Amino acid sequence: MVSGPHPAPGEPQGEIGTAWSVPRGGPPPPAPPPPPAPPDGGGAALAAVLMLCSGLLAVLQGVAAVAGDDVYARTGAYAYRLGLAGWGWIHLTLGALLALAGAGVLRGVARARTAGVVLAGLGLVAQFLFLPYEPLWSVVVMGLDLFVIRALVVAPRHRG
Repeated sequence: MVSGPHPAPGEPQGEIGTAWSVPRGGPPPPAPPPPPAPPDGGGAALAAVLMLCSGLLAVLQGVAAVAGDDVYARTGAYAYRLGLAGWGWIHLTLGALLALAGAGVLRGVARARTAGVVLAGLGLVAQFLFLPYEPLWSVVVMGLDLFVIRALVVAPRHRG
């Protein structure tokens, strides 16, 4: 073995086995730490995605009602004398606003959470009043609205 500052070519460098286990240039840099988990466990993100989907579906529901499509059942005497086109405009407006609030929650805008709670509450009332036209769909959307409200209202849990 040649002693000196530089070993001869072909001679092992360092301890036995290190030339094979460590790539040239040294060990690789450590992996970056994973992104922190949302403090609420991702409930707000799921609520935001549901708000986007529910808003889009409400817009489609409103368009079908405004167009006078035969999708909805015709009711006889109903206590709330708003025509199908009126309900369509309500669903169209609430759906567009709910989708915008959902996009805001995904972006982390604090006021979008409040707007989402208010709009989901209004959507809950609108679906309740829309029950005679589409009962099963209204009950499903009311359940989604309740989940959205709960997910946006629950305070984030602090770990530590």
